[in-house]
Amino acid sequence: MLPFLTLGMTLGLSAGIAPGPLLALVVAETLRHGARAGIRVACAPLLTDLPIIAVALLLLARLTAQPKILGLVSLAGGLLLLFFGWQDLRRRDIALPMPEESPQPLRRGIAVNLLSPYPYLFWLGVGAPLATKAMAQGVGAAAAFLGGFYLLLVGSKVVLAMVTGKSRAFLSGKAYRLTLRLLGLLLWGLAVLLLRDGVTLLRGASP
Repeated sequence: MLPFLTLGMTLGLSAGIAPGPLLALVVAETLRHGARAGIRVACAPLLTDLPIIAVALLLLARLTAQPKILGLVSLAGGLLLLFFGWQDLRRRDIALPMPEESPQPLRRGIAVNLLSPYPYLFWLGVGAPLATKAMAQGVGAAAAFLGGFYLLLVGSKVVLAMVTGKSRAFLSGKAYRLTLRLLGLLLWGLAVLLLRDGVTLLRGASP
């Protein structure tokens, strides 16, 4: 159970602090309306991701009898993590676009997360295969993976909202960039595991 908790937390932290549409909105709402507004936006994935996860797991369940297709999904997930890790490693200046002002931050956060391609790509290529692997170890392992992921995904954005409320300079500071690069290396390590599982499945053996 502990390995899947660690895995979920690593992925959640990486997704939580990486610049993107939802983090941009967290920052914008924090600067305009205070940390509470940013925290509301940070909670949007808790309301939007459940149907995405359900559809991804349902699709994956239909492919359990086709190991070669599962292998291709694992390879795609590994390549996706390599790309995310590369983005974190090469990032220097943090440029966060400022969306239009909105009096309803949570509603806007839900809309941004639903329209962003990242949750769909992540759960179809990475999250669902890993959650399925965790479920094979037991309900506790799957709960640990999902719990660790959302604890750090939402929690890291909440912390960033609170820090940004005091000083936006943190987002362009050395500590933030170093954290991103460390997480980029960790994502590459996880990518290797997914690529290995993909190759194993394509060869016809169990990962």
